[in-house]
Amino acid sequence: MWSQREVIDYALQRRSTLQALRRPGRRLARQEACDADPMLIRAAKHHGEPSNVNCPVCESDDLVNLHYVFGDQLGQYSGRIKRTTELEEMAHAFGEFKVVVVEVCPACGWNHMILSYLLGDGVKRKPPRRQQTVEDIYG
Repeated sequence: MWSQREVIDYALQRRSTLQALRRPGRRLARQEACDADPMLIRAAKHHGEPSNVNCPVCESDDLVNLHYVFGDQLGQYSGRIKRTTELEEMAHAFGEFKVVVVEVCPACGWNHMILSYLLGDGVKRKPPRRQQTVEDIYG
């Protein structure tokens, strides 16, 4: 991404969690490490982009990445999942927003935030007008 900045890589936290999972003696239970919410697994199945690595817990090749976007300039669209191609378009349309990348394995429930960064062209904009949703209409 051309405007990617303030990158935070969570590889050390991920490695620490995986070591605790495999450590003999006092170790992290698999249920604690593989605790993906059912909504996160559903999002991974329908919106995830395939990862180029296998799941570090169950070795499944179903591991996917989800890109969540957050920011004041996104308005009601903050907190949504976007594809990589959409992020490139959004980087030109919004001044600043945060992208959080989460890896999820639908097979075993492993999930971990792996990366976060800011995107945008730096031009401050007002959030888009709020559009009516189905929830607004039907309660």
